[in-house]
Amino acid sequence: MSQTSSTTPDPDRALGGRRNLDIEFVHVTKRFPGQQQPAVNDLSMRVEAGQICCLVGPSGGGKTTTMKLINRLVEFDDGDILIGGSSVCATDPIELRRGIGYVIQEVGLFAHMTVAENIAVVPRLLGWSKGRTKERISDLLDLVRLPQDMAKRYPAQLSGGQRQRIGLARALAVDPPVMLMDEPFGALDPITRASLQDEFLHLHHELRKTTVFVTHDIDEAIKMGDRIAVLRDGGTLAQYATADELLAQPADDFVADLVGADRGLKRLSLRRAGDLASDQPLAGAPSLPEVSADTTLRIALSVLLAASAPAVRVRAAHGPPGIITMEQLQAALGPALASGTPLGPAPASDVRTGTGPTADVPAGPAAGPGAKPRGN
Repeated sequence: MSQTSSTTPDPDRALGGRRNLDIEFVHVTKRFPGQQQPAVNDLSMRVEAGQICCLVGPSGGGKTTTMKLINRLVEFDDGDILIGGSSVCATDPIELRRGIGYVIQEVGLFAHMTVAENIAVVPRLLGWSKGRTKERISDLLDLVRLPQDMAKRYPAQLSGGQRQRIGLARALAVDPPVMLMDEPFGALDPITRASLQDEFLHLHHELRKTTVFVTHDIDEAIKMGDRIAVLRDGGTLAQYATADELLAQPADDFVADLVGADRGLKRLSLRRAGDLASDQPLAGAPSLPEVSADTTLRIALSVLLAASAPAVRVRAAHGPPGIITMEQLQAALGPALASGTPLGPAPASDVRTGTGPTADVPAGPAAGPGAKPRGN
């Protein structure tokens, strides 16, 4: 890989001055000394601008290494990585990192600094004025839903969820176009984790940062990712697809095992009840359990089964209520799962947040090198 000479970082040239940047891996390989197989092996894929790409796979699959290649915390040996069409090698690595948001599992806040001082680390390195920095800190505390008086506290005085919010605020401090997130919610309890996942998705809908998100949890990847890159041992790309495509048509047995035997139920989590509800009356129907139109089909199925009812009634925000029967769920899911095709037209809203357009991505799964077709 070609290297650039060290230069003094120039804030005016940082990535923070650019917007709508995609990330492209072009036959990237990374080998560590003493290892028999590469950590990342001939990786080629593209993360579209404004989308979240989740990297998932077993330990040793190269997830975190792949992410660290983007900001050159780890240098790759072959190939290239392009951000907005420009090679990461064309930018001084320090300047590159200052223009990319970075969030890690243990947060990494400086214990001797206040919340405000932690958020201000990169703005001060870039020479921001005190007034501009103070205003940005205030805006970011509002953005991550923390009170303004928290700015004077120290990390030890915060809960795990609060520290994670501050870590996110620090990563967003200079409004970077690219975010790298390494299992950011992995150390949190399930309730706090789910809450922060939802909050981040709402922030992402508003900010549209191009994000690479590392996780070991396939359910988190399905919830968070516009597209999911499944890496197998040796850093080989097994499949790169949307969550629906991944669940509908795993590229091979490795991917099928990773997504789990309950992949049909997981697919139901990708659709809303309002997308399937029929306005046809159910003849002779008793009192039915109700769900809202933005309830996932998986929850609707659970409610239906728990009530031993023939259907659920779907409350619509506007207009008459609809009905979903077990037969409709089976018709929507069963044939699609058997044929490996998506469930149908994408809903008008983002199922992860309940707002915003669904990402427009190419249809069909992409299998990486080494993938073997699944047996029947």
